[in-house]
Amino acid sequence: MSEKPAGDGVWWWARRRSAVLDVGLAVVSGLECAFGAYGLIQDRLHLGVPAAVVCVVLGALAGASLLVRRRWPVLPVVVALVFVPGFFGVVLLVVSLYTLAATWEWPLRRGRVVGLAALAMVETFGMVWFAMSAPPKTPPAEPLPPTWVYAVTAAFVAVGMAVAPVVSGLYVGARRRLVESLKDRAQGLETELTLLAEQARERAWRARAEERTRIAREMHDVVAHRVSLMVVHAAAVERIVPKDPVKAQQSAKLIGETGRQALDELREILGVLRMTEPREQVEAPVGGLGELPELVEQSRIAGMAVSLTVSGDPAGYAAEAEQTAYRVVQEGLTNAHKHAGGARVAVLLAYVPNGVRVSVVNDCPGADGVALPSGGNGLVGMRERVLALGGAFHSGPEPDGGFRVEAVLPSRLRLAREPLG
Repeated sequence: MSEKPAGDGVWWWARRRSAVLDVGLAVVSGLECAFGAYGLIQDRLHLGVPAAVVCVVLGALAGASLLVRRRWPVLPVVVALVFVPGFFGVVLLVVSLYTLAATWEWPLRRGRVVGLAALAMVETFGMVWFAMSAPPKTPPAEPLPPTWVYAVTAAFVAVGMAVAPVVSGLYVGARRRLVESLKDRAQGLETELTLLAEQARERAWRARAEERTRIAREMHDVVAHRVSLMVVHAAAVERIVPKDPVKAQQSAKLIGETGRQALDELREILGVLRMTEPREQVEAPVGGLGELPELVEQSRIAGMAVSLTVSGDPAGYAAEAEQTAYRVVQEGLTNAHKHAGGARVAVLLAYVPNGVRVSVVNDCPGADGVALPSGGNGLVGMRERVLALGGAFHSGPEPDGGFRVEAVLPSRLRLAREPLG
């Protein structure tokens, strides 16, 4: 028996109504056993009043054993098996067998349940057979029925008193255990759903954090490069206005165009943020490998001594890969504008067997140039972008005092070429 669950019950009863039911059954069974014992002593054995009183008390106690049927279910069965041969204790036997089958674990205690039920059936069959086949005190007016009638009747009574309660108890017990298992499963599913909800909230938080980081990188890439060009042009205008007004006018025009480009790119990014479509369907338009010459030309117009070298067999790459390569070159040129004013810069785009390699290498910066502030996050963001695609990234000083920014993106990101014909 399992321990009594927490509730409004008392002692071993889970609920008060269960206690009331058992008390009622114990009273009925006690009265039935007491009257049966009194009839056995007075009407059949004729043992006198003292013996009758003792047997009545014992019968009442036997019926009262149903009070513990939920705690010790085998006890009322044993008591019933003792009193059934005396032609009383029917209520006690039926209720105790039902309780035994309903409360005991059938797979674990199958032998005990079957053994006690079989013993009760044999006793009941023998009791009924003996009562029906006993010779009457007076000669009957009609002939007695054949013996097989007694046997069939005794068998039916035995099945009804022993087998029927056991079968009913097994059904009710199995149903009760099924309901408990379903409740446990429901609680387990509820707990699992709670954990899944917490995990979903955590994933959503991480996704928002990653998206904020991605937006911050885009904003940095757009603003840092364009504003660096604008500052360089503004410094050039300041120097050449007295000497060459025409060239200063051209530089001022470039400042305006660069500012408008920066505003357009910022407007495109902010427009994407206002949209409700999934990120896979809408991306902020950025450059690719084919736009590197234009990017290099913008820096050359700003006064940078920059060259672009392309080698290998050109091939198309996935949009995210080309955008990342474009951003790496953009970041390298931005760093050169900030920290290597007047130095020569070499941009390399190489289509190699294991992928595509881009690098930006500047010579040792001179004393002149414009010092621009740096947030220090551009190269970190580039490294994370490249590594997320499975590539390799390197940034650091060169032996001659220059600086190198280089990234290699794997060949698996290369687009398949369409077959000819």
